[in-house]
Amino acid sequence: MKHVIALDVGGTGMKAALAGPGGEVLHRARRATGRAQGPDAVVAGILDFAAELRAYGAERFGTPASAAGVAVPGIVDEAQGLAVYAANLGWRDVPLRDLLTQRLGVPVALGHDVRTGGLAEGRVGAGRGADRFLFVALGTGIAGAIGVDGRVEAGAHGFAGEIGHIVVRPGGVLCPCGQHGCLERFASAAAVSEAWAAASGDPGADAADCAKAVDAGDPKAEAVWQEAVAALADGLVTALTLLDPRVLIIGGGLAEAGETLFTPLREAIRSRITFQKQPALVPAALGDTAGCLGAGLLAWDLLDHTDRMEVTP
Repeated sequence: MKHVIALDVGGTGMKAALAGPGGEVLHRARRATGRAQGPDAVVAGILDFAAELRAYGAERFGTPASAAGVAVPGIVDEAQGLAVYAANLGWRDVPLRDLLTQRLGVPVALGHDVRTGGLAEGRVGAGRGADRFLFVALGTGIAGAIGVDGRVEAGAHGFAGEIGHIVVRPGGVLCPCGQHGCLERFASAAAVSEAWAAASGDPGADAADCAKAVDAGDPKAEAVWQEAVAALADGLVTALTLLDPRVLIIGGGLAEAGETLFTPLREAIRSRITFQKQPALVPAALGDTAGCLGAGLLAWDLLDHTDRMEVTP
């Protein structure tokens, strides 16, 4: 049976699948990333894991995978197949696509983790059927994926969708990127956790605790939450003005608060827009499987493109 390898590399773990022609998951596997052993060991682990998946597919389905798609964090040059930089994994300028191609003997597509997850959400998840969508992940940081006609825009240098570094509070808190007042310093799950830990006096409190306190009517929690929602709405309206998406998909840890987040966020966006059209604002549907599913889509897209190229006169 024809299938592809899909691999989503995270800071602590790797999620993998073998995917069939219709996107159906034929096999799932997980493994620790092993970042404590250093970047070289991480790369070796990725190559070994992919090779094991290839061997399993060949034995189980009678033929090896036709292609592979791999999603990785950090800065990714998708055109060159380079994992340029990832702070969590410690690597720089790793030619991961070429290494995997040599190991597997099949075409390999390399993608950015959030853009790859956004691709899956746009095609088979919460944005299914939308010609234009914006996927925003509210996690430790904030990143996005710009969807256009079934594909995700990487940008000229691989930085498209970095909505977390829109400045929403000029002169505000210093961001690790070097700017002051970036969106992710106010509206990421990490930022809300930090603000609520300070406001509650509980150093172990996090964003989920803040959301629960909001639901319980805690005024301190409401103040922290409102500040985050206001900053998020400011950043999103900037993005809406530039991109005019039909659907706005919100995922990541903060989105797990459900309507505690979505109800005030819809209203905050509505109160800020003037000529812009408010898109449908929906929660992500695929959870932590999005990156792996998206990696599979990248692999099938690569095969489709190769097939078309082969028959072009």
